Amino acid sequence: MPEFSYVARNMDGRKVTGSLSAATENEALTLLSAKSLFPMTVSAEKAAISFSRKRVSAQQAAMVYAQLASLVRSGVPLMRSLTVIHDQASNPALKEVLGDVKSRVEEGSTLDEAMAKHPRAFSDMAINMVRAGAEGGFLEDALDRVAKFTEDQEDLKGQTLSALAYPIFLAVVGTCVLTFLLVFFVPNFSEMFERLRSRGDLPMMTEALLWVSATMKTYGIFLVIALIGFVFYVKAQAQTESGRRKIDLFKIKIPMLGPIFLSLSVARFCRVLGTMLKNGVPILRALEISRDAAGNVVLSAAIQDASENISSGETLASPLAKSGFFPRTVVEMISVAEESNSLDTVLVEIADGLEKRTARKLDLTVRLLEPMMLLVMASIVLVVVMALLLPIFKMSSTL
Repeated sequence: MPEFSYVARNMDGRKVTGSLSAATENEALTLLSAKSLFPMTVSAEKAAISFSRKRVSAQQAAMVYAQLASLVRSGVPLMRSLTVIHDQASNPALKEVLGDVKSRVEEGSTLDEAMAKHPRAFSDMAINMVRAGAEGGFLEDALDRVAKFTEDQEDLKGQTLSALAYPIFLAVVGTCVLTFLLVFFVPNFSEMFERLRSRGDLPMMTEALLWVSATMKTYGIFLVIALIGFVFYVKAQAQTESGRRKIDLFKIKIPMLGPIFLSLSVARFCRVLGTMLKNGVPILRALEISRDAAGNVVLSAAIQDASENISSGETLASPLAKSGFFPRTVVEMISVAEESNSLDTVLVEIADGLEKRTARKLDLTVRLLEPMMLLVMASIVLVVVMALLLPIFKMSSTL
């Protein structure tokens, strides 16, 4: 989020300087007014580079949120709480980040402003929820919700990675075995089959296998270079808006795995939006943050349309339904929740349900992937063996 430096006067007429995080200059002016400050100058400042490259894992950040919530709830002052957590931190990067946050709070910055200096450690959702909690007087509850949300997301990510670990292992091992066969084993049979090839008696399957083997042995290095180049090209495309959109659209269209990716993105959006609304964040600001939290450009565009509809006085459910990416049941539940004024609670319930169903679907998909990959590997090996044995049988019958 952009940083704005300001010069303002307080209620006593004294000059006050500082910086704050805001999406736009108008929002910065609004935040200053909420603090009873009368802005004289407000200007965007360059992003701070100190500490900004310090990477803190989401699990470590969740631990910080939970510890800070416990200390604040117990009546420990914020500065003392930050000092305790900083002193107990064992990770060097986390300790450095917490030290900077503590120093900024000591200098007069709010907790959310200090956290905003470290985008690689604290997410936008966490920063905005801390801001809402501090302004609304429920900081410990906001920190608790952020900690639980972060832990839930990390658990889901861990379950997904552990479920896909074995199929990925099978794919890597199968590719290595096949490459070894084609590059080092099959070429040994080329001279043996030369007489059959000269008479035109070499089976088509064997001819194709020898051609693939010779191609990989001769041009294998170029194929590897081309593959690496393709990976870098995809990464470069992922940095552009159009390329990211194509990649995200491809992800949700993949057979079997596409619906899982889509459900996870929808669940993440619903949980972030519901959690922020429950903590008093205005809906337009909450939609802006949850749009980025969805992790999918295609969904973000649909959510952006929803934000514009809400700005003009319409409902949230209508544009989400028109996008075609949100399940009908989800849209119906959102529509009913808007009418009953229980959107924050229902969104979290939707996220819980989607994550449970997605976990079951992921487990079933992985269970199907494992035998399918074994079957594919066995079929490829069978084709290689058949292609090598057919000429040998023909030579034996000729003799």
